[in-house]
Amino acid sequence: MMAIFGALVVWGAGWYLNIRLANGSHSNNPFVKALIPAIFGITLILVWELLVWAFDINPVILPAPSSIGARLMVEGPRLWADFQQTIIKGAMTGYILGGLAAFGVAILADRSDFLTRGILPVGGFMAALPIVGTAPIFVKWLGSDWESKAAVVAVMVFFPILVNTVAGLKDTSAMQRDLMRTYGAGYWPTLFKLRLPAAMPFIFNGLKIATTLALIGAIVAEFFGSPTVGMGFRISTSFGQLALDMVWAEIVVAALAGSGFYGAMTLIEKRVTFWHPSQR
Repeated sequence: MMAIFGALVVWGAGWYLNIRLANGSHSNNPFVKALIPAIFGITLILVWELLVWAFDINPVILPAPSSIGARLMVEGPRLWADFQQTIIKGAMTGYILGGLAAFGVAILADRSDFLTRGILPVGGFMAALPIVGTAPIFVKWLGSDWESKAAVVAVMVFFPILVNTVAGLKDTSAMQRDLMRTYGAGYWPTLFKLRLPAAMPFIFNGLKIATTLALIGAIVAEFFGSPTVGMGFRISTSFGQLALDMVWAEIVVAALAGSGFYGAMTLIEKRVTFWHPSQR
């Protein structure tokens, strides 16, 4: 009962503190803006810990945050090796290759209405392909190492980046394009000086969507074949061994990596599109 009462007290205190900070006079302070989600997260972790103690939940069902944290400390080298295999090699390589391919195809499609009408439906078809069907095929073609995972990620991120880039390149008005023509600018000067800068908000929207798809694709693809390292491999084997604290440790690492990846793209977007109304 004491643990349940403590969980209620922690939740109430965290809720009250966040309301005061959100509605206070310093709510627009960057430190306060960062503190509010931090307090909310810490509150959830403390309530989780207390409820696991209160109801004596089996670690196989739901491990306590303290045991997950202990596993993170003990298994640091193994988690780092899994991170390198899955995120750096598989997800990042596939993300870069898929993004470059999507950008190149978008430029080609922009120069041809025929390609635009033909490529976008094919891209939609590729986006609809289930990863559980494509991952085993790429593993069979490219082997069980990170190359097959990078190929899966490249296919997954290709379509959202392509669609957003094509839409962004068409965002300029006829008056703006006519003005460039009166200055004697051809296709490429117009592309680099007018249309690409105008398309940047769209392009970054596709890039941010693709960050989460890249992590999901790389991890899920490892369920269908992987060397004895990798986040997907570790989740699968740890679950079979009923080591749920290790599974959650991998989930925490993946969540932190995804948040960091998305945050990095957001910071780059703010630097590149500082002129856009959405960044003011």
